[in-house]
Amino acid sequence: MNLSKREKYFVSTALCAVVIFCLLQFIIIPFFQKRERLENVCRSKEKVFEEISALSAEYQAYKKSSLGIRSIIEKRKKGFTLFSFLEKTAGDTTVKDNIKYMKPSEMQSTGPYKETMVEIKLEGITLKQLVDYLYRVELSGNAILLKRISIKENKRESGYIDAVLQVVTFRQA
Repeated sequence: MNLSKREKYFVSTALCAVVIFCLLQFIIIPFFQKRERLENVCRSKEKVFEEISALSAEYQAYKKSSLGIRSIIEKRKKGFTLFSFLEKTAGDTTVKDNIKYMKPSEMQSTGPYKETMVEIKLEGITLKQLVDYLYRVELSGNAILLKRISIKENKRESGYIDAVLQVVTFRQA
């Protein structure tokens, strides 16, 4: 096939364009796409690793806290119950006569500890009596926590309050 110089130039230019197109389409572009996909996978794996590390640190903190609770529970007097402790503390802080009711309950748990709760309603007490009672309960060293408190002004006596407390502690299951 005899081609003129001009036709040879167009054919070689077209051939170069086809070769460049094929190189771009089948080698260079897929290379960069695969590289970008791998970088995205690496970033997502790094995020997962960071989450796992954070969860591991949180687990270790809970485990350490659990050991602290275990040692507190083991140091309690034999036969310790939250109900009797709260009743005795109420007697020590002069709010025992103001107790309307005390309702003990036990929560279901899946861990090594069971949560024991007592709901107490105190009527006609002063704020100082309530603070003194809560101070003695929470700082007793028996892993006792105030879960919820509701305070209302007493309608019968001015300067007095009514309080409903939910107090919890843990015991070994």
